[in-house]
Amino acid sequence: MSFIASLWILVIAASLHQAQSNVELVVTGDRRPIAQAQVVVGGRTSETNADGRVALQVPAGEVQITVIKEGFNPVTITVTATAAPQVVPVTLEPQETLEAHVTVSATRTGKRLEDQPMRVEVLDAEEIAEKQLMTPGDIVMMLNEMGGLRVQATSPSLGAASVRVQGMRGRYTRFLSDGLPLFGTDVGGLGLLQIPPSDLGQVEVIKGVASALYGAGALGGVVDLIARRPGAEAARDILVNRTSRGGTDAVLFAAQPLTDRWSGTLLAGGHWQQRTDVDGDGWADLAGYSRGVLRPRLFWNDGSGRSLFATAGAMWEQRDGGTMPSAVLPATGAPFLESLDTSRFDGGLVAQRPVRERQVLTFRLSATHKTEQHHAGEDAEHDVQSTLFAELALRGTAARQTWVVGAAFERSAFDPRDHPQFAYTFNVPGVFVQDDIDVTPWLALSASARVDVHNEFGTFVSPRVSALLRRGGWTSRVSAGSGFFAPTALTEETEAAGLSRLTIEAPLKAEGGRSASVDVTRTIGPLTITGTLFHYHVADPAVVDRATYTLATLSEPTTTAGIESVATYRRAPFSVTGTYTFVRSREGVGAERGEVPLTPQHSAGLVGMWEDEGWGRAGVEAYFTGRQRLEDNPYRTESEAYVLFGGLVERRLGRIRLFVNAENLGNVRQTRRDPLLRPTRAVDGRWTVDAWAPLDGRVINGGIRVGF
Repeated sequence: MSFIASLWILVIAASLHQAQSNVELVVTGDRRPIAQAQVVVGGRTSETNADGRVALQVPAGEVQITVIKEGFNPVTITVTATAAPQVVPVTLEPQETLEAHVTVSATRTGKRLEDQPMRVEVLDAEEIAEKQLMTPGDIVMMLNEMGGLRVQATSPSLGAASVRVQGMRGRYTRFLSDGLPLFGTDVGGLGLLQIPPSDLGQVEVIKGVASALYGAGALGGVVDLIARRPGAEAARDILVNRTSRGGTDAVLFAAQPLTDRWSGTLLAGGHWQQRTDVDGDGWADLAGYSRGVLRPRLFWNDGSGRSLFATAGAMWEQRDGGTMPSAVLPATGAPFLESLDTSRFDGGLVAQRPVRERQVLTFRLSATHKTEQHHAGEDAEHDVQSTLFAELALRGTAARQTWVVGAAFERSAFDPRDHPQFAYTFNVPGVFVQDDIDVTPWLALSASARVDVHNEFGTFVSPRVSALLRRGGWTSRVSAGSGFFAPTALTEETEAAGLSRLTIEAPLKAEGGRSASVDVTRTIGPLTITGTLFHYHVADPAVVDRATYTLATLSEPTTTAGIESVATYRRAPFSVTGTYTFVRSREGVGAERGEVPLTPQHSAGLVGMWEDEGWGRAGVEAYFTGRQRLEDNPYRTESEAYVLFGGLVERRLGRIRLFVNAENLGNVRQTRRDPLLRPTRAVDGRWTVDAWAPLDGRVINGGIRVGF
């Protein structure tokens, strides 16, 4: 790090002594001057005046200048700057389909997406609105259709699921809301099913070890859910949805400007699902639930750089699974009931203010409290989880540089009242630094590092470096990082089976992770293609042995490597996106080493959408899932491959939108191949095998969305 820092200082010092030249741009389009066009040179952004002109001071020599204006194709030109002043004309061409230039917040620098050395994938508001029509009650469908992300069912009895990033286990994915851990540190399992998408404006995903940014818990990556911001006018949005499997959703989102500086939003929702036995074996393939969600948000902005964002949330849910009423388990002749009652409360705020001309101070604070009561037959568990998070960061900019320094504290506690041997309280203070620099017009670098002092596992240093290279229509990003994970008894397996039968014979070690990735993107007109190579290495992984239901640290590492590709073609009114992911993930020791269960090597997707602003939209989709290794399954050791396909139609009638969505039209169901129920009870207490394919089969949902 000292060598890199010295090199950057030399680069900056040299650039400050370069001769400066005066260049004036004259920007026109549609035979008229273009005002307020963004002109980007060396990482700095200026705007044209009412006459379409802007004066620039640039280093002598070749300089790349990018001009951006909404409604026009972006233009990048190369100017050879000399000692004499120059006037350079630039003509912008109208663009039928505009690709928005998105600003991301997950990296803390506030840069535009295309200028980030660290790769950040973004799901925008339009895509979120589309996925909301498919599953209005949760974000599972929305995440499952992003390239490299796979939502894996962890509990067939209660319907829990986790998100695996590029084959990494779900517990390694860190979920945030506007940079705050509002959903707690253990968001996997049912947590994903309790987050509605209606108040989201953007989703940002960082893949790879991200401990340098967010500390422990981010060995697989980070998913940051960004809230919808209120506009200048009041807005109301009501959605009512009903599914063919007995599900109902009713959601209200309201945004309201209060004064010229204050505004607010409110999300309120009710979600219900009937307990459903799809295959008629007496066991509920779909758990029943009743859930209520309430989340108000408050925004303040004085127009001079000072702002405040505050939020609070409450969620209550009662979920029931197991045998259907009047049904019994064939193996015992007795009913087996499973239930989970959950309540969660959270609050948080983000405040920022300028402290100098080029510096901004940001403060974040949040707290969460969650209680769960889980009953599975004769076993009962009552758990309480809480978190406290605080962060103070200072961001500054220079001619070609954006830097961030800060300090954070995070406390997470787990109190299993019936099994106190698995309780923990983690206190983790840390400091971090990040530096982004535009070395040349075609090369940008980012380096970040974090030091965390964990009260149970010690001190950890987590670095990450990234580079962005671009020339013409080619863009490439290279990234590498390392970090740590504090293991606990909360895993995908215990999410499904509980803690009653779990044993931990020796203290767990901290898991250490490394990752590296290289991606290349090529844009040719309306076509964009990205290919990514990735590799993860997790030392001292904590893994559950299903045969004995024992959680232990393995001496051999877990390794994951693969290829991810995505191609998108956009030409109004059509868009087509294709994805393919190959993952090879291995864990275990000696002869027991093999593929990580429930991790398909091959997966692919194809989505086509037609959209007309006045009429509505229509789309089709198809997804392929390859074979998966299965664990502790008496019927097979490897799953079958399958294909799911569906379609969506939305009709707009003024402020009213009617929609119909079909999932799994081929009616693929795991229980068409094998029973879900086991012939005998497993060591961990479960009566079901893992879910490697859909259990609900064909599902059609439809409803109405009204804006006013």
